[in-house]
Amino acid sequence: MADVCFQQVCKTYPPRSGGGDQSRPVPVLEHLDLQIDDGEFLVLVGPSGCGKSTLLRLLAGLEQPSSGEIAVGGKAVTRLRPSQRDVAMVFQSYALYPHLSVADNIGFGLRRSQRRTTLQELQDNLHRLGLGLPKPLQLPSQREERIARRIAQVAAMLELEPLLARRPKELSGGQKQRVALGRAIAREPAVFLMDEPLSNLDAKLRTGTRAQIVELQRRLGTTTLYVTHDQVEAMTMGHRIAVLNAGRLQQLGTPMELYQWPANLFVAQFIGSPPMNLLPVSVSGQGQVQLGSRRFSPEGSSAAALAQWGGAATLTAGLRPESLRLAPPTNRNLAAEVCHVEALGNEQLLTCRLADGDHLLQVRVGPSPLLHPGERVHLEIDAQGWRFFDEAGVALPKPVASTGSPTPGPNLPIF
Repeated sequence: MADVCFQQVCKTYPPRSGGGDQSRPVPVLEHLDLQIDDGEFLVLVGPSGCGKSTLLRLLAGLEQPSSGEIAVGGKAVTRLRPSQRDVAMVFQSYALYPHLSVADNIGFGLRRSQRRTTLQELQDNLHRLGLGLPKPLQLPSQREERIARRIAQVAAMLELEPLLARRPKELSGGQKQRVALGRAIAREPAVFLMDEPLSNLDAKLRTGTRAQIVELQRRLGTTTLYVTHDQVEAMTMGHRIAVLNAGRLQQLGTPMELYQWPANLFVAQFIGSPPMNLLPVSVSGQGQVQLGSRRFSPEGSSAAALAQWGGAATLTAGLRPESLRLAPPTNRNLAAEVCHVEALGNEQLLTCRLADGDHLLQVRVGPSPLLHPGERVHLEIDAQGWRFFDEAGVALPKPVASTGSPTPGPNLPIF
């Protein structure tokens, strides 16, 4: 088992120099509780400085928590050295050794996984120096032969066989990333840690490498923690997503759960591209809400949550861009003016200003008819698309927990 558990983990850095507010300790993670299941692919997302990379470094042993406990496979690792934790980390900058070949970079961790005597080290080095000699003249080394077989297996898995003799400076960005992955895979660790590994790649290469990482994780079944800023990576790669903000866990769930049922306004605005539209509404009784001069009757789970609401009469309503659609000019629909159009080929992303209330909305529509700024349109709201948040920004509770699958469905509109 290689499940990972963070229990009440806090990380605080010493005060910065300069006095004033800078003289106070800097909290990065605050009382974090997080459980990652064995074999799970968990994606960590959040704004810069929210603690994502710090969380990986704490698990890797590169940083020590100020308080709390970390366990891998039921074994406490909080006070163990990095080499004793059975985790492998893939860095954003690849961190390859420039003087080593691809083969030696992949096998670097294997050669340092066990201590060797001076005699064993000499024997291994002589074996490697004699690899070009005829077989009878080579000095045997069982350890080096095992490492060579493992390097060959990993190279075949990542299609790196033609590159094994090259140095990192002779590789493209995508090839360097595969070598960094190979170095982590070769050790067969209990946990993979990946800190924005695709951020230095171009868009086309990122798409291919993303699919390769997902397939590798599925085949290997290794527990994986993956940090990213990219919405598409988060929504398409992870079994679950953990959203962090200011060192606190905001929500943990499947991509569909976070997209359809954000726990608070922060998640609603952070998950999804473009983010959820937010509008002030008032509860008008009988399961209705009023937006400007018009009343609407939500349906589905949101209607049930609204019916149970007994608090303040003012709420924040959330609507995803696909919950609004172009419609005929009737009294039920909202009049709006198109302010901006992003034509994306298979769809248009409209920024519209409501005539009633002057609110800006983003709307996802089909590729035709092609609209232009200044045009007048009318918008119809999907009755089941409403989400509501109280004055503190917390979502109204769902009557029934959602049961989304670990991976997003094909119709998830995030592109």
